[in-house]
Amino acid sequence: MAVTPATPLDIASHGPVIPVIVIEHVHDALPLAEALLAGGVQVLEVTLRTAAGLPAIEAIARQLPQAVVGVGTVLDADDARRASAAGARFAVSPGYTQQVGDACKALKLPLLPGVATSSEIMAALSDGFSFLKLFPAEAAGGIPLLKSWASPFGQVSFCPTGGIGPSTAPDYLALPNVRCVGGSWLTPADAVRSGDWARITALARAAQALRGAM
Repeated sequence: MAVTPATPLDIASHGPVIPVIVIEHVHDALPLAEALLAGGVQVLEVTLRTAAGLPAIEAIARQLPQAVVGVGTVLDADDARRASAAGARFAVSPGYTQQVGDACKALKLPLLPGVATSSEIMAALSDGFSFLKLFPAEAAGGIPLLKSWASPFGQVSFCPTGGIGPSTAPDYLALPNVRCVGGSWLTPADAVRSGDWARITALARAAQALRGAM
């Protein structure tokens, strides 16, 4: 069984891409997770954007312990508590609030908080978070923004997410302050609907090779 990550940076060490997963039907959760694992992707961010998100996390956590399943779209402390109870091993939020940060600390649930401005970075830093998600990455300023933050926030590393695909991910991964990227392209909605798990495995395998291709 995989060891629970001690810090968010441990999560980033598993590979260059964290898939951002939206599950519409719980019965898709296990075959989807198995397809990603077959492609070498172990860390899975299952979002709370649908009603199936929480039971999907529970199913993956219970039946596929080799997967490091986490919860995305955490908006408040209750989201964090419910996801932790379901078996989530890390949390990702689209923005940052002290309430979410404190809840995750109390739960010992590693948190990757979202930021889009310097003020949000400073707030997260003051609460002890130095590995952050730039979201929405492309819309917020993308690579030029990350380069401009490198000097004043030299102690911060990022997981840019939002608008990134396989063609742009290597450019982000080449930045010294980027540890990994988040992306939804590994789990296309049409592939999930049709049960094309082989396609998802191929996308996962290609994503794992991105850092080596730089």
